[in-house]
Amino acid sequence: MSNRFSTAPIEAVTCLVRHRDLVRELVIRDFIGRYKGSVMGAAWAFFHPLLMLAVYTVVFGVAFKAKWAGAGESRVAFALVLFSGMIVHGLLADCLNRAPTLITTQPNFVRKVVFPLEILPWVIFLSTGLHFLVGLAILVLACLATGADLHAGIFLLPLILLPLALLAMGLTWLLSSLGVYLRDLAQGMSVVTTVLLFVSPAFYPIDGLPPSFRTLVSMNPITLPIIQLRQAMLWGSPLDWLAWAASLLVGLLVFYAGFWWFQRSRKGFADVL
Repeated sequence: MSNRFSTAPIEAVTCLVRHRDLVRELVIRDFIGRYKGSVMGAAWAFFHPLLMLAVYTVVFGVAFKAKWAGAGESRVAFALVLFSGMIVHGLLADCLNRAPTLITTQPNFVRKVVFPLEILPWVIFLSTGLHFLVGLAILVLACLATGADLHAGIFLLPLILLPLALLAMGLTWLLSSLGVYLRDLAQGMSVVTTVLLFVSPAFYPIDGLPPSFRTLVSMNPITLPIIQLRQAMLWGSPLDWLAWAASLLVGLLVFYAGFWWFQRSRKGFADVL
């Protein structure tokens, strides 16, 4: 078996390093291409999260009067806490929503034997990561502009989000492969990501939930990174490193399992497409 079809764990990372120039070009094209033809162009990367923040803040902060203990009574503080949950959800949701059609919309790449298909999920993840960084920059600027506390734990964010990043990459490999054979997968993924959002502490504190529902929310893969991002960045609270280590192990397993499945199943892509 040639190297490009290798299922070795290290290949999941070395393929990114080996084709880094190609990946960089594809990421830039993907990021800009989302807004191609729109009047505001890439500026929507800034305005879209701000608009969603305004809607959710009105609905949950004003209409439902949802609160966090760490946010006090301030609606500004509530908006910052809410926004932090939204950008974490977006990091996973965007990958899941786009993964099922990733291969089917690139038939020309599939037919090129020399093209490294395994880097396409990296392109999606890194492009989504750029949008996350835009959202994070908005959050930091909002904290500075409103005088909200911004703790040194912000420098732990790469470590905090590592398990979620590994999980997102593994699921992107898995779903992009399955999407070739199961076309209905793309239709249902938006429902899945919406459920992930509302069954998470993005809009409400997990401590105020009934015990049975709290268990369900705790199993959501975005719950821990949302909580820990807020603890580290906004509240300056200590982190549960044992829970983080457990999520890292799960992330590593999903990361490799997704890559392994992609490499094993890619031989049939050209026949199906």
